[in-house]
Amino acid sequence: MVVSRAHGIISQKVDEEEASRTVQTKDNAPTRPWQRIVVKVGTSTLTAGGNRLSPPRMVDLVRQIKRLREHGADVVLVSSGAQQAGRERLGNPPGQKTIPFKQMLAAVGQGRLMHLWEQYFELYDLIVAQVLLTREDIEDRHRYLNIRDTFESLLQRGIVPIVNENDAVATDEIKVGENDTLAAMVANVVEADLLVLLTDTDGLYTADPAKDPTARLITQVDHIDETIYALAQGSHSGLGTGGMYTKIVAADMAIRCGTSVAIANGSRENVLEGIWSRTVPATWFPARITPSEGRKRWMLAQAITAGAVVVDEGAATALTQKGRSLLPVGIKEVRGEFNRGAIVAILRKDGREIARGLANYSAADLRRLLGQQSSDIADILGYDYGPEFIHRNKMVLL
Repeated sequence: MVVSRAHGIISQKVDEEEASRTVQTKDNAPTRPWQRIVVKVGTSTLTAGGNRLSPPRMVDLVRQIKRLREHGADVVLVSSGAQQAGRERLGNPPGQKTIPFKQMLAAVGQGRLMHLWEQYFELYDLIVAQVLLTREDIEDRHRYLNIRDTFESLLQRGIVPIVNENDAVATDEIKVGENDTLAAMVANVVEADLLVLLTDTDGLYTADPAKDPTARLITQVDHIDETIYALAQGSHSGLGTGGMYTKIVAADMAIRCGTSVAIANGSRENVLEGIWSRTVPATWFPARITPSEGRKRWMLAQAITAGAVVVDEGAATALTQKGRSLLPVGIKEVRGEFNRGAIVAILRKDGREIARGLANYSAADLRRLLGQQSSDIADILGYDYGPEFIHRNKMVLL
């Protein structure tokens, strides 16, 4: 079932176009242009529908993540289950809805949950890293940049980041509120091509399948509007904090940033492999642009830049004709005051703007680096954020 804005109704079609885009590798494994995938796993999936974390289910998910990596994709895991792990450790105390009680469960369970993940990933020779986040961490520009750099450093070294909301310290004012939303935010930070939301159902239905036997799975949603939100139903497991509604919210956030989304049943055998090959039931929310295109459109839409740099002709040629990054050695002048992460104009000596991009260093730091080799950055500043002032992937030519 495909939901299309053009028709305004639910209609059925065979996704022949998508099937035609499947490419076969030498070992006949289907491949996709997904280079970076965020997988969000809910509590109901981790417990296999029971009231305890399921080691067999967790190990199987790790095995599937290993397969995605063998296909060539970076994978970030957003994991629920900290509070459930805390409940188990404390002998399943009577449930309370107060924030302090939930924080207490998370504080007890977070280390236990991470220990289990570390053990299971080690079975497949994969190193993991824990990343605890709150909404404040992502909304604050300086923290956002540090988080982004941390993810990039981990993924470049083949390490699997495991993310969870920092429930032990979060309050009502700063809580992301649901790991589906957190997963969408993480997908934006790492510029993921695909966000997979694993839950206890195959996806979004035309009605609640637990109450209506005629309910049909919607295989693709081309536009999220009030009709789609009205179809969303809550979780049947009672273990998770969110239902289908929060997944639609997360999908809406993700596709606007250039990340496609798939909602699927985490209990299905080889569900992640099936998502990769598009052979398992799921609801798909295709993004119309790539994360890179989304970032470039955003930069072009900004009427005012935070500052500017003037480059020599060698650097101008390297940027416009060779697709290179902008290094400090090619910069002759810094104009204005700006912070790291700001949008900066790149000018020729005659004042013409040839590009703009996201600054990797502040104006104050860059003035100390003018004309210097990138290999000397750490010695000059005492630290470095990489050899480029503006990386080619974070630059748009005009």
